[in-house]
Amino acid sequence: MVDRIADIWGSRTPFQRGATWPVRVDQKLADGLSDADVDRWVQSACVLCSNGCGCDIAVKDGRMVGVRGRAVDIVNHGRLGPKGLFGSWQGMASDDRLTSPLIRRGGQLVECDWDTAMSAIVERSRALLAERGPLSHAFYTSGQLFLEEYYALAILGKAGIGTPHMDGNTRLCTATAAAAMKESFGSDGQPGSYEDIDECDAIFLYGHNMAETQTVLWARVLDRIEGPDRPAVVCIDPRLTPVAQRADVHLAVRPGTNLALMNGLIRELLHHGWVDEQYIRDHTVNFEELRETVEPWTPEAVAEVCGVPADDVRRAARIFGTSQRVLSTALQGFYQASQATASSCQINNMHLLRGLLGRPGCGVLQMNGQPTAQNNRECGADGDLSGFRNWANAAHVQELADLWNVDIDVIPHWAPPTHAMQIFRYIEQGSIDFLWVSATNPAVSMPQLPRIRDILGRTELFLVVQDLYLTETARYADVVLPAAGWGEKTGTFTNVNRTVHLSEKAVEPPGQARPDLDIFLDYARRMDFRTKDGGPLLTWEGPEDAYRAWQDCTRGRPCDYTGITYERLRGGSGIPWPCNEEHPDGTIRLYGDGVFPTDPDYCETYGLDLATGAAVSEQAYRAGSPAGRAILRAAQYHPQHEPPDADYPLSYTTGRTVYQFHTRTKTGRARQLNQAAPSAWVEISVPDAARIGAAEGDIVRVASRRGEIVVPARISDIREGTVFAPFHYGYWDAAGAAPAATAANELTMTEWDPVSKQPNFKNAAVRIEKVADGAGPAPAPTTAGSHPAAGTDVPATRGGAPGEASETMGAAVPPGGAIQAARS
Repeated sequence: MVDRIADIWGSRTPFQRGATWPVRVDQKLADGLSDADVDRWVQSACVLCSNGCGCDIAVKDGRMVGVRGRAVDIVNHGRLGPKGLFGSWQGMASDDRLTSPLIRRGGQLVECDWDTAMSAIVERSRALLAERGPLSHAFYTSGQLFLEEYYALAILGKAGIGTPHMDGNTRLCTATAAAAMKESFGSDGQPGSYEDIDECDAIFLYGHNMAETQTVLWARVLDRIEGPDRPAVVCIDPRLTPVAQRADVHLAVRPGTNLALMNGLIRELLHHGWVDEQYIRDHTVNFEELRETVEPWTPEAVAEVCGVPADDVRRAARIFGTSQRVLSTALQGFYQASQATASSCQINNMHLLRGLLGRPGCGVLQMNGQPTAQNNRECGADGDLSGFRNWANAAHVQELADLWNVDIDVIPHWAPPTHAMQIFRYIEQGSIDFLWVSATNPAVSMPQLPRIRDILGRTELFLVVQDLYLTETARYADVVLPAAGWGEKTGTFTNVNRTVHLSEKAVEPPGQARPDLDIFLDYARRMDFRTKDGGPLLTWEGPEDAYRAWQDCTRGRPCDYTGITYERLRGGSGIPWPCNEEHPDGTIRLYGDGVFPTDPDYCETYGLDLATGAAVSEQAYRAGSPAGRAILRAAQYHPQHEPPDADYPLSYTTGRTVYQFHTRTKTGRARQLNQAAPSAWVEISVPDAARIGAAEGDIVRVASRRGEIVVPARISDIREGTVFAPFHYGYWDAAGAAPAATAANELTMTEWDPVSKQPNFKNAAVRIEKVADGAGPAPAPTTAGSHPAAGTDVPATRGGAPGEASETMGAAVPPGGAIQAARS
């Protein structure tokens, strides 16, 4: 047994480049239970990060009582992280689960039956459509639902209501990942594979604290690092994370300066000839503009702007330029920062300049943060057109109109879809009066929370919230719908590297809770949405019907699912799309042939200006003649919107901690995880703490121009001048009627990237002061990026017996089974 709270990544199984990552099956059962006590194991995959680890759910007496990793799965080879081991099943079983619909009566939420709740929703929806039309309605969803549910929501929103106001919390998380791939490659979809970790000579992690956000993926990296032919590691992060501690080069850049660094790295590649000129000529366009843009960015210029040593810039560029196989990953440190899409496109450019795509060890993973964020984008519940179709291409819109059997004019394609930040602005301005929120918690996760609370509290807004628990957002609702969650329904979802998993229903949902798909289908039936022929818009009876319809939608598109069936997914491993007659076993890597989906008649977008977000016209796009070639997108660096100044002298950035997920809806209800990171804190550097006279655990006030929080301080090895706060902590479990402000987003600002429309959570100016002595160390864990500064006496984070899980090394995989087959 291993304490998987103290030992986040579990025991090492080192391996060499080109070998198969050894199997290690991780398992956790409820206290006092053994394998013999389990009635049955039900196939699923973990939903507490974006990794998509295959797992089996343990069921006893109709309850979920544990989980184990699936040895045959190509994603995790049996491993699970702490959130999966402890939070997945325990997070579904808390006594405060919603079990009945709620409706607001006399200012209070009271229980009601489903007919009362749905009738109230439909009555308000019909009235607003009659009075104001489809622009009165908005839907804001998640990265937590199943593919089938997103596709239903996309159809009822686009072809039933006809509203462009649809988005998901993926806008806050990884919209930039999609935007950067569209701009560079012509379509969403990860070029690389997790298997590139097994093959690479160097790994670059751009704003990606993989050790905490995708723990099983980091375990795979650790096993390569501790193998006989260690890959070089380069980390770009202002904090001394576990990734940075293992890095050969750690570039602790000033927040907001990512693009300056990237332009400098590209200049180094060009000046040293570390490029593949033939690949550039044959497979890319726009090279000269890129070369002119990066030319001023010498290592010294980068050092001055970014605050990193010029020689470290040179070292990082040399590793990239001279390694034969390079894998790059990126996450919120780039996506939620200033000039997010422009910076992330430069990651793609680095690989395009060297031709490092589509072969073992050579890939880009523009990471997701949620388990089903990819499905949200594929299905179009986030405002994209279903199946990676192009809003500006009338033929693509017509394809969907034909699939759904509706008039093309019903589908709102006269203007770009409305992103989340604009949806909330329209509510604020009064043009949207119906908002349906499913499986997300904007009252904690959106920027500038005082403003968001005012918006959610508008008396004119009819708010529907569909969730597992009475979240901070649900408390503002007019109607609350109890949803079934993971293990309580069947559906599919797709992880970062395009691997599709099936999650089977293991137990019944509590009380009257219903699957999200059933709720959406019920709404569509009650609204009587119809096709051109007069039939029901959605005729599906269950998730497999929805999935088969989705297969038809993807036929011939980049995300082709036509070869992936429920039956193929049962019993074995997940399968990466595209999977069709041409690729019957799925596709591990994209673009090995150097052909990109940039053809004007096929691409997902004609592109946006990286500086302004202005749309590139079809005519201008065609004139650029991409014709299957990637586009080397370039942009000038500009300082962040709110730099530190005399009044607010510190840079503020937010992020994740390894033991919590999003707003703690599930992980906050798993005792092992919550004991490891129970409440909010901020991290400040040793010099900054000395300036305000603060010691470890002292209570500090952090203020921005928008609000303030009062929390304990963790004195850490973070970059001087930078303050970090985990964004997970809201107020659902706070004591007292008026708890102190502790949510990280009390301080963040309403600014977003011009291309991806992703908020700038990583860039704000703050000031800090000590307000009281602490009663002990900050509640931050010591095991990962929030570790205390060297020499600080803080007890180590441990889980004890409740945090123990079993590990079985080298568990059997069927001969010729899924892992080997997927690698062939």
